[in-house]
Amino acid sequence: MADQFDYVIVGGGSAGCVLAGRLSEDPGVKVALLEAGPPDRNVLIHCPAGLAVLAKNGEANWAFQTVPQPGLNGRRGYQPRGKVLGGSSSVNAMIYARGHRSDYDSWAAEGNSGWAWSDVLPYFKRAEHNERGADDFHGTGGPLNVMDLRSPNRFGPLFIEAAVQAGYPRNDDFNGAHQQGVGMYQVTHKNGERFSAAKAYLTPHLGRPNLQVITGAHTTRILMDGKRATGVEYHQGGQVKQVKAAREVLLSAGALMSPQILMHSGIGPAAHLQSKGVSVLHDLAGVGRNLHDHVDVVQVVDAPALKDLFGLSAAGVVRVVKGIFEWRKHRSGMLTTNFAEAGGFIKSSAAEPVPDLQLHFVIGKLVDHGRKTVFGHGYSCHVCLLRPASRGSVQLAGNDPMAAPLIDPNFLGEQADAQRLVDGFKIMRNILQQPALAGYGGRELPASANARSDAEIEQFVRDRADTIYHPVGSCRMGSGEGAVVDAQLRVHGIAGLRVVDASIMPSIVGGNTNAPTIMIAEKAADMIKAAAVREREAVHNYAPADAAAGEFKESLGIA
Repeated sequence: MADQFDYVIVGGGSAGCVLAGRLSEDPGVKVALLEAGPPDRNVLIHCPAGLAVLAKNGEANWAFQTVPQPGLNGRRGYQPRGKVLGGSSSVNAMIYARGHRSDYDSWAAEGNSGWAWSDVLPYFKRAEHNERGADDFHGTGGPLNVMDLRSPNRFGPLFIEAAVQAGYPRNDDFNGAHQQGVGMYQVTHKNGERFSAAKAYLTPHLGRPNLQVITGAHTTRILMDGKRATGVEYHQGGQVKQVKAAREVLLSAGALMSPQILMHSGIGPAAHLQSKGVSVLHDLAGVGRNLHDHVDVVQVVDAPALKDLFGLSAAGVVRVVKGIFEWRKHRSGMLTTNFAEAGGFIKSSAAEPVPDLQLHFVIGKLVDHGRKTVFGHGYSCHVCLLRPASRGSVQLAGNDPMAAPLIDPNFLGEQADAQRLVDGFKIMRNILQQPALAGYGGRELPASANARSDAEIEQFVRDRADTIYHPVGSCRMGSGEGAVVDAQLRVHGIAGLRVVDASIMPSIVGGNTNAPTIMIAEKAADMIKAAAVREREAVHNYAPADAAAGEFKESLGIA
């Protein structure tokens, strides 16, 4: 039957694309991938600088908002997530960063066997084709292309020089032996185009007869037979449809949507589900808990004379028009930028064992996530808190599965987070005042320039801070109270169901989260394949009467 598959994957983002590509390698396995958004055909996705327009028009973007955040003086935060094949890898800033090795060792130390740095590094390497070549930390020949920027702006190296003048070491590879320092970011590009997870893992395999990709499919709930997942219900074109999974349902809808789908399926905190009119199938208290994110604040510098920076002016428009022609003809030039070209990983104090702050230097004036039109030229710098103590939640707004969830990252809920971000802002300001940049005559915008004391800087931070787009943790991997999946990413208490995305992270990694999410899915694909082998071997080695054998196969979901 057309709606019968071995595996049904919910979510065509970074993790879902990896799973679809890897699992469909076996021609004997049928795989369905459901994505709520459209195919990734928009040229703005493939032209790296197109992300600036995508941020403004909301195309290919869920464009969620948080609930009012007390830590942000009651403001609602913005939560953009990709709603298109490739997910957020089709709309993000394309930085390739893995985090610090200690992040993964801490996951393993919490009881998640197989998730230490030595366990996950091979999956990072297997996923990667790094154009610099292979070494102890990098791979070649993998699906995901990683490269240096083709046409970097001259101000990225100037930022690096300013940071070195401020006393920070230069680092040419944040994913190598050491993370600490400042440098140019590597990006997920190829030949001057964005190289999303869809391009890496899905597009080359769309012709496989055992892989079906269904777009415009908004998943509403997981179909269950008792405590076993058997398929998925989704809305498409005004109709309610279903697909069945003979082996497993793989939930890869991200840290905001995966817990929502679980809860609308009756899997989650019983009291909360009952309060929203959802029937409880399985009381699992951790679903939606432990949400956290990299909270971030931006300093903007006005530099009207620097026309080679991105900006809205007559000269800037002329440059962009020329850039369009160059990109279309040669796939080079200013439109190959990811905007956040340079940055680094630094410590808020010498006492920190590993970098706890990340910098993103942007070659334009970035205000309100790029959604607000800003005239003139200049540059910006982000500082984000890599390991926040604050924890929030994802909850249901009601019993309508098509409604957006209630998203509460609890930004700066812990005073220690606010103080560390204040310290980070002062470090960032000091870097931007060094001679390498100060000589160009830029002026810090008044909103931050007037904040001098720690109390004033904290007020600015609470007035302006927001996400840098890395929500994780809402389906935490582990055991005991608050855990949702085990170390094999199987949902506790439910058969035939795994969560495979950033929501399973017990704690956020110290860096951008797209590469780690791809790693998680690479590792999960191996786990899933190994489980299938064990099932086949179990059936082969079990030889009672035919009727009993049939019952045994049915219990495994492979009859």
